[in-house]
Amino acid sequence: MTGGGLLVAGTTSDAGKSVVTAGICRWLVRQGVKVAPFKGQNMSLNSFVTREGAEIGRAQAMQAQAARVEPTALMNPVLLKPGSDRSSQVVLMGRPVGELSAKGYHGGRQRELFEPVMACLEELRGTYDAVICEGAGSPAEINLRRTDIVNMGIARAARLPVLVVGDIDRGGVFAQFFGTTALLSPEDQALVAGYLVNKFRGDVSLLEPGLEMLLGLTGRRTFGVLPYAHGLGIDEEDGLRVSLRGTVRESVVAPPVGEDVLRVAVCAVPLMSNFTDVDALAAEPGVVVRFVDRAEELVDADLVVVPGTRGTVKALAWLRERGLADALVRRAAEGRPVLGICGGFQALAEHIEDDVESRAGAVDGLGLLPVRVRFAPEKTLARPVGEALGARVEGYEIHHGVARVLGGDAFLDGCRVGSVWGTHWHGSLESDGFRRAFLREVAAQAGRRFVPAPDTCFAALREEQLDRLGDLIEEHADTGALMRLIEEGAPAGLPFIPPGAP
Repeated sequence: MTGGGLLVAGTTSDAGKSVVTAGICRWLVRQGVKVAPFKGQNMSLNSFVTREGAEIGRAQAMQAQAARVEPTALMNPVLLKPGSDRSSQVVLMGRPVGELSAKGYHGGRQRELFEPVMACLEELRGTYDAVICEGAGSPAEINLRRTDIVNMGIARAARLPVLVVGDIDRGGVFAQFFGTTALLSPEDQALVAGYLVNKFRGDVSLLEPGLEMLLGLTGRRTFGVLPYAHGLGIDEEDGLRVSLRGTVRESVVAPPVGEDVLRVAVCAVPLMSNFTDVDALAAEPGVVVRFVDRAEELVDADLVVVPGTRGTVKALAWLRERGLADALVRRAAEGRPVLGICGGFQALAEHIEDDVESRAGAVDGLGLLPVRVRFAPEKTLARPVGEALGARVEGYEIHHGVARVLGGDAFLDGCRVGSVWGTHWHGSLESDGFRRAFLREVAAQAGRRFVPAPDTCFAALREEQLDRLGDLIEEHADTGALMRLIEEGAPAGLPFIPPGAP
């Protein structure tokens, strides 16, 4: 028997599809429903490694946690990892299968993936009571509808009702809802059951006349109005935007335990991946995390993080162009802390041989660690467990670069020389004991009277945030109507809104 389902689409990218999907999953599992998330095709540099060694979008891993199930490749069968504005690595069922231009992908390869995507969805629907699917971008991308495998393409094939989410904080949400519906074919429109307003600020009674008019115009109801929620700190699907200089990663509102705060600057390298690595730092009372792109912004930082990137050689060039490379070298010479993670670790190496990712060949690294990196065609995907600074550490690895460590002190799979640390392990800072020990070392090297909180549990904080998402759905959506939609599908007789798809 096939379980119930729902497709959460959006009027735009970043309308809130990922968090709404997670919220619905958490609400359902609290009702005793066995539920799983699904996204047929994801484009993101923010990825995760499942226990079976498959790479999927980190948003789907977060949604699986919201559903209290183990994430698997079935939940995100196709992952696109951009390497430039025009090409992406294609990851199928958790493994890379090649690099394609956008034209090559949408010109034919995408449609070839429709059957495996649908097979994954049907397997999940045969296993779970409900599958909550997340769309991508907008379902009204009329130029891409023919080859769609993530929005109305799977909704039509699986007869899934569609809930369209709009971000009212951006403005124009009524036009977005109406226009999105009116640009779909009659067959697609028949599955669009209604709308969900996200990020509303103010008195909802002022919005209600507009919702009534929208119902009159489209024949479709609004299933809820979710308020703007500050400080969710939930894993995002996409990398932070280019204009992120000075962006502060949201952190807990709590005073430092010691006398000083600890300032962390994260270099906003091109094609930045898994920037969520620093979320565990931002969760610590008294730690301020900021993304930067200027050398002068490193001056007052107690710790500089060079994060992961899909383009190590490109990131190196960017660091050098902006003077950040020289600033990092000066920091190391002065004994001030620097942490490189994955691509950032590779950038700190002495030498890089890259005939795979950038095809640049031999490139000099920053020379801060006695490491030589060679890029291999095969991608390393792993969930390592180890020990560092006297504490147990768990992490995950996603990289083509293979590091040969020639000296220094052992540090996870990388090394440490003085105040410079490097590792391929993403997620290591989520291990509470290790994070506290690491921050104590950083504070000592930086000369700060900072003391890590003794009781910060990152896993518990994440659970609290997922519960907040479930609360948003439970308290601000018509959950009875939502449950009927999941169980019974889109209501019959929904009107057609012209002009429809061209």
